[in-house]
Amino acid sequence: MRSKVIAIQLMIVLLLGAVIYGYVGHLLKRYQTTEMAQHLLQEAGVARIVAAREIRDLRRDAPALVETLGRELKQRVTVIAWNGDVMGDSEVPAKKLAELDNHLDRPEIRDAMAKGNGSSIRYSETVHRDMLYAALPFKTAAGQDAVLRVALSLSSIKEAKDQFNAVLIWSLFLAGATVVFFSSLLASVSTKSLHTVAAMAAKIDKGEIGTRLPVASGSEVGELARVFNNMAQKTEEQLERLAAEKNRLDTILHGMGEGIMVADPQGVITLVNPAFRDLFALHDDVEGKQLIDISRHPGLQDSFRGVIGSGQERVEELQLHTPKEKTVLTHWVPLLENGALSGVVAVFHDISDIRQLEKIRRDFVANVSHELRTPVTIIKGYAETLLGGALENPEQAARFVNIVYSHADRLASLIGDLLTLSQLESGTIALESRSVSLHDMAEHVVALLEQKIRERGISVDISGLSRAPAVLGDPGRLEQVLVNLVDNAVKYTAAGGSITFSASAEGDRVTVAVKDTGIGIPARDLPRIFERFYRVDTARSREEGGTGLGLSIVKHIVQLLGGTVSVESSGQGSTFFVTLKKA
Repeated sequence: MRSKVIAIQLMIVLLLGAVIYGYVGHLLKRYQTTEMAQHLLQEAGVARIVAAREIRDLRRDAPALVETLGRELKQRVTVIAWNGDVMGDSEVPAKKLAELDNHLDRPEIRDAMAKGNGSSIRYSETVHRDMLYAALPFKTAAGQDAVLRVALSLSSIKEAKDQFNAVLIWSLFLAGATVVFFSSLLASVSTKSLHTVAAMAAKIDKGEIGTRLPVASGSEVGELARVFNNMAQKTEEQLERLAAEKNRLDTILHGMGEGIMVADPQGVITLVNPAFRDLFALHDDVEGKQLIDISRHPGLQDSFRGVIGSGQERVEELQLHTPKEKTVLTHWVPLLENGALSGVVAVFHDISDIRQLEKIRRDFVANVSHELRTPVTIIKGYAETLLGGALENPEQAARFVNIVYSHADRLASLIGDLLTLSQLESGTIALESRSVSLHDMAEHVVALLEQKIRERGISVDISGLSRAPAVLGDPGRLEQVLVNLVDNAVKYTAAGGSITFSASAEGDRVTVAVKDTGIGIPARDLPRIFERFYRVDTARSREEGGTGLGLSIVKHIVQLLGGTVSVESSGQGSTFFVTLKKA
């Protein structure tokens, strides 16, 4: 603004200078052509009177007279005969007059002879400068016709004009400098408030929304400052609302267990939440990448293209391998803005656990039905045989009754384990919490299973628990845990094998390890070993009288005691780890 103000003022000064220059030039030209010419004609008239009286013979009297008149009038005076010959010239010696050109072609001479007076401004070839000429005809005392011409040099006028131009230029320069100084000063004062407004706008642009301007009442700048302050306040409030909404949205997205993905119509991902990254095992930034670069699952790509093509919601179930197999329920929703499709929002529900539970439920129902049906069928069959006449044969009847008793006992064990498992899962069992010696508990369990261990020819070493810290738990339930672990180890360990107990403490936790030299557990079965009715070797388990619920009961008891249970097996032998709280 300062530059514009100064430029405008300078243009005004230059315009005024041009007007003054043009006007003065016009006045000088008018002065030359009119007033000076009239004045010069008046002087020529006086000189004509003198010449008409004093000149009798042009060639003889004219040179002396024009020299005298020129000296008195301080002008160039010339007498020209009617034929154009110069008879006398105050600027030319008499002996050189014959060398002068004939003057009949001079405009002032022609006008004087034709009109009675003449004047002109032109360059003189005789004196070599611009001259103003005025000419009048006259008759000498002897009656000869002639023309008297008075000439005025214009060099003085040119000098005056040059001086005027110099004065005008310097005046314009000084005026311009003065204008620049005072305009700059005035602009600085006038634009100070505008600079403040501009500085505030720059701060707002950098994010300093809290900046406010002092409002000077009664001025346009003050009104502008007030408007800026109101705008800044509204912008700040709007940004605070947007930030709060963004924080809420981020919190919701981060807290959601479902994966969220937003992509534009070209398949470029614009937003994901942590659950989506976990679901697809992503560690790098994915915003700005193509969906196909994240996952090449054909079902995922088909679903995306289907929503983009139809503009309709879509719900599908997909099987992902990232890296383990997962079942994901996807819900695709088109994102519309002003009726136009601007992208897709996809919600990914990991239903792997639900599908696994459904499978477990189906397996449980099938296993329970099978496990119950087998002993019931056998009991019913032998009972029918006994009723059909087998009772009359005491030896055969006794054998049948023993079989019925054995399967009834197995049925009772199965029902008991089911009831125990149901109570553990429902949390209705009240557990005692007191200090328990791991060595004493292992010694007691080995004593309970001593006959089976001796029949198998298996050695059991519990010396690794001699210095183990006591744990906090229910003695009866801990006994049930160790009985199941040792009983399983005995069942699946060949004669001459061994079972070894060990313990380690870390912080407030104690880990008990039960290691056997049995057949081991295949790697594919390890994740499911603690499921109900899951058996690695089904035939052998039934032969040994197992129900398939022992390890599931172990897992639930340990979890209720606040611990964890796990298993390791390399294909030869197995090691079960039970971690409990230190007493």
